[in-house]
Amino acid sequence: MSETRQQLAEHLRFFGELGVTGVSSDSRWSQRPAAATEENRTSDIGDRVPDGSEAPLRVFANATEALAATRAEIGDACDRCKLHAQGRTQIVFGVGNPDADLMFVGEAPGADEDAQGIPFVGRAGQLLTKMIQAINLERDQVYIANVIKCRPPGNRNPEPDEIATCEPFLFQQIDAVRPRVIVALGSFAAKTLLRSDETISRLRGRIYDFRGAKLVPTFHPSFLLRSPDRKRDAWEDLKRARALLRADSDKQ
Repeated sequence: MSETRQQLAEHLRFFGELGVTGVSSDSRWSQRPAAATEENRTSDIGDRVPDGSEAPLRVFANATEALAATRAEIGDACDRCKLHAQGRTQIVFGVGNPDADLMFVGEAPGADEDAQGIPFVGRAGQLLTKMIQAINLERDQVYIANVIKCRPPGNRNPEPDEIATCEPFLFQQIDAVRPRVIVALGSFAAKTLLRSDETISRLRGRIYDFRGAKLVPTFHPSFLLRSPDRKRDAWEDLKRARALLRADSDKQ
């Protein structure tokens, strides 16, 4: 079997596991609406500073400029929390379309991400790419980031002080991209964004308002690799996100 045919077969098996029975040929919702121009989406983008800061609000021409400013603010040798001294290789900022309608937020970089400086490039990242393709989008059409920008040692869970230190930069990313829909991947991302102590199993299945977007919690791809029987639940969550994008597109 050729490599292309093998990849196609793998995608079809994955879609079957999710319960996908067909795909839509309607490209309206998967394309960026013409009405959502750079002028009306990014003219008021600013670098949101954490509450209580006296720093002035900076205004940027577009999302790309705002994201670049946030990345520069973090720097390459960030030492704001203890992770800088616990073996991280580099900052893992974010990747994708700065003007994306859909944004995925994960927990923290793993070993592959720490090595490459790109979020979701390991096995979990490969599964996330398939999940994105399952809703008729490509990876470069969405924006992907993590709550924590540095790898915790041994891939341990992020600790509260690390989250508190790093999450303002995530909020700046969200405010720059201004997605219409955010998919929170896994317990830590969902609980951080929603300020909730509920488990991901209790949080998922619902839609929340968050910073001007609709937030859809679902399972982290790494969890789905360990528990493939929950892929059907994740597919239901992805369909919610897809429906929100479609509904928003139809309003344009």
